[in-house]
Amino acid sequence: MSAPSLFDALQQQPADALLSLIGLYRDDPRAQKLDLGVGVYRDETGATPVLRAVKAAEARLLETQGSKSYLGPEGDIRYAELLQPIVFGRTLAADQLAGVQTPGGTGALRLAADLIAAARPGAKVWLGTPTWPNHAPIMKAAGLTVATYRYYDQATQTVLFDEMMAALSGAAAGDVVLLHGCCHNPAGADLTPDQWRAVAEVVAARGLIPLVDLAYQGLGDGLEQDAAGARLVLDSVPDALLAYSCDKNFGLYRERVGALYAKAATPARTELMRSNILSLARANWSMPPDHGAALVRVILEDAALTADWRAELTVMRTRINQVRQALAAGDSALAFLGRQHGMFSLLPLSAEQVGVLRRDHAVYMAGSGRVNLAGLTLATVPQFIDSLRAVR
Repeated sequence: MSAPSLFDALQQQPADALLSLIGLYRDDPRAQKLDLGVGVYRDETGATPVLRAVKAAEARLLETQGSKSYLGPEGDIRYAELLQPIVFGRTLAADQLAGVQTPGGTGALRLAADLIAAARPGAKVWLGTPTWPNHAPIMKAAGLTVATYRYYDQATQTVLFDEMMAALSGAAAGDVVLLHGCCHNPAGADLTPDQWRAVAEVVAARGLIPLVDLAYQGLGDGLEQDAAGARLVLDSVPDALLAYSCDKNFGLYRERVGALYAKAATPARTELMRSNILSLARANWSMPPDHGAALVRVILEDAALTADWRAELTVMRTRINQVRQALAAGDSALAFLGRQHGMFSLLPLSAEQVGVLRRDHAVYMAGSGRVNLAGLTLATVPQFIDSLRAVR
């Protein structure tokens, strides 16, 4: 018998359902199979392309980059600066905003959670449900307390705004509220401008700290429109955090390109937050990977490349919205899809119905009913509609 080990006390963890779905889809021999599970953009050919602007930036970087030396825990400082006007609508002074590069939006969220925990161990973070499945684990891993309220009703496809407002109105000063900036994952159902204004008012009145997760800017209604609600909230409070991802709107999924921004009421507090962020980043990953952020920097430093990226983003957004409108027009029961935004929606399906779709119709999606609409093309929309009708 082997000696007891430290690791014997570990509990077996369940396999990630979406990663398991990848293998099931790959092994399915049926030609008509549809992959609507993994959350990446796909074009009309089913590919997740490398953008032209990214290819051009990579070629330029290859020719001009003179070193692979460390950048430091803040990463590419110019990258974070160039993103500012896209995210916030303007460039804020260095004593108003601390911005650092992170490994993807997930890294930004974890860094934000660690910062909150350093400031107030066990602080309460409010999450609307359903939400991205990784939100709660990230917060809990940092030692924070997660409180939830119902944001969305899957059966009626309704944003439960009254329940959201009731929860936030009962939150205590210093509590954190995590908000989806746009293109809600998994529901696709965003707040209206009036609702954003109401959220901004209650967050300011209650002394709450907004943590905005802005991971899909430009894939809903446009870069400016997709950031408008978050900007209302951020402008209404003295202190706030924003986790950003370039993985989706630049198509840089595997490069893990993100940023964390901390807005503070005073220059002294900005510097205090910056110093803690850098210390926490150093402990978490020491220095973030450079390549993806360098590509975004090269693109945003060049007017022609920026224009080409914006044009490609418009094509991506238009295609997603065309699929949404085709689904809404093809089946009145799917009309809600035409009112939602981004790649994802949460269909009113049971786990059993999702299983039948996979088994009998070769349609692969998450067991929750979350569907990546970018996995469809205009040609496969009728097939998907017919498959849904068969399981109702």
